[in-house]
Amino acid sequence: MGEVDLNKLIKDLNLEILYKGENIETKITKSDINRPGLQIAGYYKYFSYDRIQVMGNAEWYYLNEFENELKFQRLEKLMSYPIPALIMTRGLNFTSKAIDIAKKHNTAFLRTDMPTTKFISKLTNYLEDILAPCITMHGVLVEVYGIGMLILGKSGVGKSETALELIKRGHRLVADDAVEIKQEDEGILKGRAPEIIKHLIEIRGIGILDVKRLYGVGSIRNSKTIDLIVELEYWNKNKEYDRLGLDDEYMEILNTKLTKLTLPIKPGRNVAMILEVAAMNHRQKHMGYNAAVEFNKRLINELTNK
Repeated sequence: MGEVDLNKLIKDLNLEILYKGENIETKITKSDINRPGLQIAGYYKYFSYDRIQVMGNAEWYYLNEFENELKFQRLEKLMSYPIPALIMTRGLNFTSKAIDIAKKHNTAFLRTDMPTTKFISKLTNYLEDILAPCITMHGVLVEVYGIGMLILGKSGVGKSETALELIKRGHRLVADDAVEIKQEDEGILKGRAPEIIKHLIEIRGIGILDVKRLYGVGSIRNSKTIDLIVELEYWNKNKEYDRLGLDDEYMEILNTKLTKLTLPIKPGRNVAMILEVAAMNHRQKHMGYNAAVEFNKRLINELTNK
């Protein structure tokens, strides 16, 4: 898992700072959120104090039902734990005493005008995206007929040239050379380009090309879920390649297993066209039809009848 600095979170979510804390360099590492209703009631067993605490109408008005002394005792007890931050929603009013308690325990005290449910949804999505496991792989990511295709292979095998041909055929580039891959959810990997090379592609002998300017905004995507991996390799006459497609091959990235094809390259092969067919075939398999399985059934029936 990654981490996000509290200052970045405050800026990205446009949070109002009631008290930020002195010399605090808080790193948030969990995407889970806690609403401290039970803690305000005095129950601290199983308290997830390492999460951001969000207080809405229910918690705040329940807290205000107590006498002042008990109310501030409960609030001080909450802030005595090393919580990353306490965020008030709905622009709730507060007393200067609450800020004094935050100062005493050096706890970040923040506020937003958003409704509690909407803010928690926004905050959770933000943290899950930024804290998701991430790796960078050498390859090219393109969208072909809606299929996110990660093209791998040794340097010089023709990954970028193949991607350029696919772009000319109307498909879209996501990333060239380096692909940042994040696990957005279980079984779902999303790839994008590092900001510095976004929408750019390198072609040996020509140099760096700006795909967006050359082919228009319809030729690029900022990110795409990876559905299929294709590894390009130089044709090896001593290697036996799959000719039927009955045996599926897989590759694991960030504990996620993805379908992988190995495509041998040699002069005369139209790689871009083959990748288009691979994308359509992959989509067809997900729709329940597998041509290789169908052919195998026909073959078995033919042999059985004979």
